[in-house]
Amino acid sequence: MDFEAIEDQDGIRCSWNVLPNTRIEATRCVVPVSALYTVLKDRPNVPPVMYEPVTCKAPCRAVLNPYCQIDVRGKLWICPFCLQRNQFPPHYRDIAAHNLPPELHQQYTTIEYTMARQSPVPPVFMFVVDTCLEEDELKALKDSLILALSLLPPNALVGLITYGTMVQLHELGYQDCAKSYVFRGSKDYNVKQIQEMLGIGSGVRNQPGAAQQQQQQHIAQQTYGADRFVQPVEQCEFTLTSILEQLQRDPWPVANDRRPLRSSGAAMAVAVGVLETAFPNAGGRVMLFCGGPATQGPGMVVGPELKEPMRSHHDIEKESDRHYRKAVKFYEGLAKRAAGAGHAVDIFSGCLDQVGLAEMKSLVNWTGGHMVLTDSFVTAIFKQSFQRVFEKDEQDQLMMGFNAMLEVQTTKELKVCGLIGPGISAAKKTPIVSDTEIGVGGTSAWRLAAVNPRTTVGMYFEVANQQSQALQPGSHALVQFVTTYQHASGQYRMRVTTIARNWAEGSSPEIAASFDQEAAATLMSRVAVFKSGVDETADVLRWLDRMLIRLCQKFGDYRRDDQASFRLGPNFSIYPQFMYHLRRSQFLQVFNSSPDETAYYRHCLFREDTNNSLTMIQPSLSSYGLEGAPAPVVLDSASMKPDVILLLDTFFHILIWHGETIAQWRKAGYHEQPEYENLRLLLEAPVEEAQNLLVERMPVPRYIVCDQNGSQARFLVSKLNPSTSYNSANQYGGGEAVLTDDVNFHSFLAALSGLAVKGAS
Repeated sequence: MDFEAIEDQDGIRCSWNVLPNTRIEATRCVVPVSALYTVLKDRPNVPPVMYEPVTCKAPCRAVLNPYCQIDVRGKLWICPFCLQRNQFPPHYRDIAAHNLPPELHQQYTTIEYTMARQSPVPPVFMFVVDTCLEEDELKALKDSLILALSLLPPNALVGLITYGTMVQLHELGYQDCAKSYVFRGSKDYNVKQIQEMLGIGSGVRNQPGAAQQQQQQHIAQQTYGADRFVQPVEQCEFTLTSILEQLQRDPWPVANDRRPLRSSGAAMAVAVGVLETAFPNAGGRVMLFCGGPATQGPGMVVGPELKEPMRSHHDIEKESDRHYRKAVKFYEGLAKRAAGAGHAVDIFSGCLDQVGLAEMKSLVNWTGGHMVLTDSFVTAIFKQSFQRVFEKDEQDQLMMGFNAMLEVQTTKELKVCGLIGPGISAAKKTPIVSDTEIGVGGTSAWRLAAVNPRTTVGMYFEVANQQSQALQPGSHALVQFVTTYQHASGQYRMRVTTIARNWAEGSSPEIAASFDQEAAATLMSRVAVFKSGVDETADVLRWLDRMLIRLCQKFGDYRRDDQASFRLGPNFSIYPQFMYHLRRSQFLQVFNSSPDETAYYRHCLFREDTNNSLTMIQPSLSSYGLEGAPAPVVLDSASMKPDVILLLDTFFHILIWHGETIAQWRKAGYHEQPEYENLRLLLEAPVEEAQNLLVERMPVPRYIVCDQNGSQARFLVSKLNPSTSYNSANQYGGGEAVLTDDVNFHSFLAALSGLAVKGAS
């Protein structure tokens, strides 16, 4: 079964592609019935159709698809989800066996409809800028923001909030001089206060005579009086550019032993309040640029005195940090409001210290925004990542969807357990919702405030059939994903993906043959990381181990109590390897990561597709040598040889490692001599490959070039399987010895097979 071809057509990867036909058999399969769904998977060969979808009667509302039974004579179709008979609409009257609309053809299991309704306002972008920065940082940030104005569509609405000790909302509609409304940074403003202070809200829009305004004031009618603060780029570009160019550092004096007073929480409260009042259920993004932690007001992360250190993982676990819980609660409240109004929040951090991403993570994770963690706003990582947010397609439209709603429909034998990904529950309780929750459960619909062609959600199901109602092998389960979203052009679109998977007896070899170990590893890693947000890391690791042992017991080939006889089929053979690297990864092992870094790594895992997620869990390693062509090699310390160059891709870092001999030749300048042309080509090959990886990645990874035994080689060594560690240096031959007490993969596999053949986990 070609899992990647299915992914190219439908943007979907399932853990099992043939399903066990009873609940108890599904439980014995250990890995839940689940799927990774790339919501707006790029499909250049299948353009959107220009008409509305045909849907089943309420309350079902399933969309016509290739798995529906149709009666061309009676002009009827039967919904496979609720079995209701539906009449085709009048414009389908010419339907015949040889003349079917696209949505009934097998190659259109995924189809996108262009809806008749348009968004009343174009997408809105609210920049929230920290001014407690060094001069060079602030200048680089201002340059990036001015450049971003040229990347936005001319009709896009844009607003600006700057903050330091105070929060300033700039009035872009007043062009005679710079004018702004100032809010106290130490105070939490609720929506009602913001409406009253700014004179915005539904009462303003509905004033007598508002409907008789001229055409050029159309947007003003749609913004509840907020058009002074949020204006189309084409109208306010000059005003906004001059405000940004004249932007100064926060004037509040800062003593040597204190941090700047920074009001990130109050600024976000104002931004979210303005957008949810003026643009409810319209696409929008709040883009926060912060250069340090919030030190006053709501959402405060650390006190202003430098003698108070930033919280660590240890402080959070022991609950010894007095700000953490309060800040998390504040930002979760903002995240719910932003997601409910259909607005995403992006956070760009430019600071060597932590800025409070661990507290603010819900703002990004619940709304589908971007999180970019960099050392400074001067770096190329920030500048390129920020520009990539505004990538455009062939039609010169932004490659992003706004204010999306994802709904799932299943046949009655399957129930929905939940979603793990960048979304929030839409609280739609239907009969297909399971009592068992995995991730965000208790609903069959989720709000995704922002989506792009890379956004991937993990969807988890359970088989509802009891033993007595076992399904006939060969019949199939259907799942339909319906995503309604606002396209960057202002049109509303609906993307519908319908998949069918066959049922089989629990003991059938078809089930094992249909296992997609790459998708399963990614889906299980999402569950493990989601659990680690609420449970102790040790408990999560024990759970992962139990699941792995049970899977090996169920699908391994062995004689009881004979460890040497243990074998795993090709569909399961590399799954233990993924679990080994997941256990050691920065997603579960928080040692050597700050809370902000952990929040950032987990955010990326929750939104990327199968291939990128696997690169995060088990990085890819390629070897370049003089002997032969570049080739992928095992992620193992035995691969570190003095006469090769290694290229490591961890998704977050791209590292080029020069072996000792190669490094000496390079330092001696041999590659500059014409007779050593082959050495020059060898040194250039990994650099070219690294550039190709850097071009397509978002956020842009950190690029590192190092030599064997150099300080930065630690990024490579920490990821390798230590098959040659200090206490077993020559056991497997070759390679550099790694100074670690970590168990190597060979020992891990031996312990796993030993436990699996015992028959009890």
